Amino acid sequence: MTYRQATHDVPTVFESRERPLQDENFDGTVGGLLPEELVRKELDIPDLPERDVVKHFVNLSQMNFGVDNGIYPLGSCTMKYNPKVCDEVVSWPTVADIHPLQDQSTVQGALRLMYELERLLAEIGGVDAVTLQPAAGAQGEYTGIQIVRAFHESNGEERKEVVLPDTAHGTNPASAAMVGYDVLDLPSKDGCVDIEALKAAVSEDTAAFMLTNPNTLGIFEKDVREMAGIIHDAGALLYYDGANLNAIMGKTSPGKMDFDIVHFNLHKTFATPHGGGGPGSGPVGVKRPLEGFLPVPRILKRGEVYSLDYDCPKSIGKVRAFYGNYAVLVRAYAYIRMMGGNGLASASENAVLNSNYLKELLKGDFELPFSDLRKHEFVLSGRPLKAKGLRTMDFAKRLLDYGFHAPTVYFPLVVDEAIMIEPTETETKETLDDFAEACKAILKEDPEVLRTAPHNTARRRINEAKAARDMILSWREYKKKAANQTSA
Repeated sequence: MTYRQATHDVPTVFESRERPLQDENFDGTVGGLLPEELVRKELDIPDLPERDVVKHFVNLSQMNFGVDNGIYPLGSCTMKYNPKVCDEVVSWPTVADIHPLQDQSTVQGALRLMYELERLLAEIGGVDAVTLQPAAGAQGEYTGIQIVRAFHESNGEERKEVVLPDTAHGTNPASAAMVGYDVLDLPSKDGCVDIEALKAAVSEDTAAFMLTNPNTLGIFEKDVREMAGIIHDAGALLYYDGANLNAIMGKTSPGKMDFDIVHFNLHKTFATPHGGGGPGSGPVGVKRPLEGFLPVPRILKRGEVYSLDYDCPKSIGKVRAFYGNYAVLVRAYAYIRMMGGNGLASASENAVLNSNYLKELLKGDFELPFSDLRKHEFVLSGRPLKAKGLRTMDFAKRLLDYGFHAPTVYFPLVVDEAIMIEPTETETKETLDDFAEACKAILKEDPEVLRTAPHNTARRRINEAKAARDMILSWREYKKKAANQTSA
């Protein structure tokens, strides 16, 4: 398949017309309902006909790459295709038109849905209680570590350290540090936690050990229950990063591995697309001894009536306005109900099958560090590219020219020139074969072609570091930037 991304010369909506169109029939007072003195005469917003606005955003969408028009094999991020029925459900007026400040008696359906979703996630995670409040995985981590601190303080202890492996997601140490803990980084052994190093690291100062299983390399930590024993014997808690839950649903659970706290990434595993920074949802589940520390309000059911309970003396308090990202929660509820227990287990089976199939196709062309069997994702090393004066980033950019989004690169840091691939359960064998063939073809190309890629996309290679450090997030900032450049 020849891939050519659409390219449009699209100005901002503010720049679409030199002179904004004025609708002479527009009545700012809405037929006299608003007092004249409250109506602003000059608004710094574009006055464009609907047709121009629709054309603007459709053109932009055609210049984008999304999970609907190709494989998005971002390792760790689980960017899988999501059923459109889940998006349909959240458009229903009974979902889209309710407000969090309504009286509880008027939103019984919403409260019931959230109550039942808590129970479903608790069963999937093997925990006893769940809060839906955190709005992202990282906020779920932060909430979980706040619970860790509250738990130890309730026991009269002031522990100072959180231990985590060198394969951990970057948000793990960040979350622990934000709560005030020192972070102790644990070196891996053959891609897994070094048990002896863990024993040496744990002390009476250890508050928690943060781990995801399977880990970031896609390797299942088979000694996880031994680790749990080490942590619990020291009086500390075991925290499960739910980023890789897509690999184990219906097969095992964090609870069965003796984790005390777990966060779920609804936007990764349960049917909400999360490209472009959101929306997200990171519910947190806990074992029974920690339930009292969950954020308020808790959702209660008495008979057939649902209510919000703020009377939780040990709670860490609210971590987000209102009750969570409700539309994301509805998508997750619809997805879980639609899939059922067998369907969730099947999703994990296919995710692991796809991962290992693609790994077998590619491991002879790259380097596969550590053990051979992987779960939902695997990490290759692009070190062979160095012989041609190339890097993993060059390979990743060239993949775009073939119509494939690049995998995660340069993470985890324990693998040189890392290429982290997660095909998810939603891609077909044909797609995986095409992806592998593209990878193999790229390795045989003229190095200069890779070095200057991409060639067939709407934009050529950009300075990604500058884009991240010098963000322009509003029209006001755009104008300020343009004025500074003109004066310079």
